[in-house]
Amino acid sequence: MDRALDEARAAAARGEVPVGAVLVGPDGAVIAADGNRTRAGHDPTAHAEMLVIRAGCAVLGVERLTGCDLYVTLEPCAMCAAAISAARVARVYYGAGDPKSGGVAHGARVFSHPQCHHVPEIYDGIGGAESEALLRAFFAARRGATGAEGI
Repeated sequence: MDRALDEARAAAARGEVPVGAVLVGPDGAVIAADGNRTRAGHDPTAHAEMLVIRAGCAVLGVERLTGCDLYVTLEPCAMCAAAISAARVARVYYGAGDPKSGGVAHGARVFSHPQCHHVPEIYDGIGGAESEALLRAFFAARRGATGAEGI
């Protein structure tokens, strides 16, 4: 999760929402790591999870990431959760929960849906306090520190 947090900090430095993700192979080696790039790429799908899933599939030359683990600093949204399921990622470790836009424990709860073809093991709260602090600081700066809450 430390590497994912580094990617989140790098995303914030680029002016992106500070979310980072790391894809780890069955052997424990990092396959891909990145942070959000929606602004830089003019691409609303360029969430950290989507980027590392795409990169991981390209590196491995496969469309399924069986046996791989995904570390992400924020609860995946519904789009990313669906991609995680389609890619057959084995385990997802995430930091901060996302009551507003989450798709795992909040909102759509993609993995609980009967049409979900693959449900990864989920571990939440890993590095959650630091992930949440990064997000709060980023949005507080964007709001001009008005004190409004929410991630």
